[in-house]
Amino acid sequence: NSTISVSRSGRFLSTEADKVDEPLKVEEAETVNVTPPTEKLLVLGGNGFVGSHILKEALNRGLSVASLSRSGRSTIQDSWADKVTWHQGDLLSSQDSWKDALNDVTSVISCVGGFGSNAHMYKINGTANINAIQAAAEKGVKRFVYISAADFGVANFMLGGYYEGKKAAEAELLSRFTYGGVILKPGFIHGTRSAGSMKIPLSVLGSPLEMVLQHAKPLSQLPLVGPVFLPPVNVTAVARVAVRAARDPVFPPGMVDVYGIISYGQQRSV
Repeated sequence: NSTISVSRSGRFLSTEADKVDEPLKVEEAETVNVTPPTEKLLVLGGNGFVGSHILKEALNRGLSVASLSRSGRSTIQDSWADKVTWHQGDLLSSQDSWKDALNDVTSVISCVGGFGSNAHMYKINGTANINAIQAAAEKGVKRFVYISAADFGVANFMLGGYYEGKKAAEAELLSRFTYGGVILKPGFIHGTRSAGSMKIPLSVLGSPLEMVLQHAKPLSQLPLVGPVFLPPVNVTAVARVAVRAARDPVFPPGMVDVYGIISYGQQRSV
């Protein structure tokens, strides 16, 4: 009887009694330190009110963070902004001008949106996001979080292009990212908004309203006027939930309404 073993160098060692190429020796197994892949998050519209809070939250969670927007680097002078990779590009233009920002990205959060004429609102809320969703899917991005907006009943008709664009982007996301797409639908978002060197405390009004209206959910179901009673939500909670949804593979895909955002945002484990 004979046995054959293979050395670490790949040479065959014979243990036949009459043929010994070299003495057998037992070697300890090597310990290999495997560094987990870095999570890289790209925030679309990262220099805006919500986007900047998301960037800061993501950095606090240890992610590698980048931003893509039409204006490029933010005017924010805080030290955390220096840790962000800033890309400039227009999602409505050719992908050649911005698709490189998706290289090695594992997740995307889009805060892209705006107001104007109906045609403009559809493009910025719908087409721009659809372009980003399609490019991210083609690049193999694992998770995509879209900051959409709560439905406000009558206001939906007054801002047709805005909501039609949002709906189109939501449909594209759920189609392309069936298991990794999350849509947050906040109403009024309050918090501290930066305007140059000035800080605007939107929470002075928003925070008390959130405390009251989050417990008045039945009022939001009233015909026509119900959406007026949707509670505002703090921008910090939106950022916290968005980053969690972007990096947590078991975060449920699909829609998260105002009450869900408040609930997730209050969890200590977030």
